[in-house]
Amino acid sequence: MSGQYSEFPAGAGPVSGEGSAAHQKAENTSLGDLLGEVTRDLSTLMRQEVELAKAEAKESATRAGKGGGMLAGAGVAGHFVLLFLSLALMFALGALMPLGWAALILAVIWGITAAVLAATGRKELKHIKGLPQTGETLSEIPPTLKPGEVNR
Repeated sequence: MSGQYSEFPAGAGPVSGEGSAAHQKAENTSLGDLLGEVTRDLSTLMRQEVELAKAEAKESATRAGKGGGMLAGAGVAGHFVLLFLSLALMFALGALMPLGWAALILAVIWGITAAVLAATGRKELKHIKGLPQTGETLSEIPPTLKPGEVNR
């Protein structure tokens, strides 16, 4: 085994002081023990990586939860803004006409807005094609696998 490290002076390794200890350990320890040690080290490394991934995922999920909660709060606040602006407009129109008619006019305006948004959203949903390129590629796989045929 000593001829294996012929490029280094006797007792020296790639790093001074460290190589001789590693060389002595390699000479005094069986291959099974060395493989067991490597396996334990790899196992420890994998466990540490899994723990790190768990910690990072937990932190990301916590931040995503906080962000989602804040966006929901912003949506509620925006809804109240819209509600109170509508009430203000209703009362402003109420100064020019009976309050019931002002409320009816605003309800019709909001009804038209909702209908336009629903129609636009439905139209957009009808244009969704799913995964057209993936479907096309998957449909080409079986003929490609048939022996004796060339599909190019």
